Amino acid sequence: MKIYLATSNQNKKREIQEIFSQHEIRTPADDGIEFDPEETGTTFYENSLIKAKALYEIVKCPVIADDSGICVDALNGAPGIYSSRYAGPEFMKGKPDGSKISQEEQNLHLINQLNEAIKQKNLPKMPYLNGERSCHYTCAMVLYLGPDRLFVAQETFEGTIIDSIEKQAGNGGFGYDPIVFLPQQNKTIAQLTADEKHAISHRGKAVRALQKIIEKL
Repeated sequence: MKIYLATSNQNKKREIQEIFSQHEIRTPADDGIEFDPEETGTTFYENSLIKAKALYEIVKCPVIADDSGICVDALNGAPGIYSSRYAGPEFMKGKPDGSKISQEEQNLHLINQLNEAIKQKNLPKMPYLNGERSCHYTCAMVLYLGPDRLFVAQETFEGTIIDSIEKQAGNGGFGYDPIVFLPQQNKTIAQLTADEKHAISHRGKAVRALQKIIEKL
């Protein structure tokens, strides 16, 4: 089956194609389609659905869209849906001009912001799965087959934020992966192999949930 993936992120395409190996995964860019819908949702699911609908209206065939991000518990779940635009504590939802900083800068800002919150003891009262440095990735994924037929899977991937940029490790994955430590594996997400990550990640779990649905269609 040919399935379009509503993203320009080739890392996401690679990860999903590795899991959906029996299907052809295509992005808008693969067919020269300009695709940059405005993500106006307030949740991962809402943004995922916006992207899925927008691409379906163009290609008129099955679409998978996901919206994902990192949520730091001690920062009340920030940066969350703004993870790709996050530019430090002064620009939690992104810079006003829409410009983005490098991933290295994002990683450094997030570590420092969390360190400062812990130092100031300015922490929300909530259950911390892995202590004060607890975080999780969230992925909301939509399989869109038409205006009246869609399926949704939302999953998480828990870890902790390292306390110094010097401790970042690994060359795998992408985004914030080098600074997210997995206590159970004693390594960062970026140190996992692709198969190891797919088995336990937010996106891997969401894709497999939709994969079971596709197999029954």
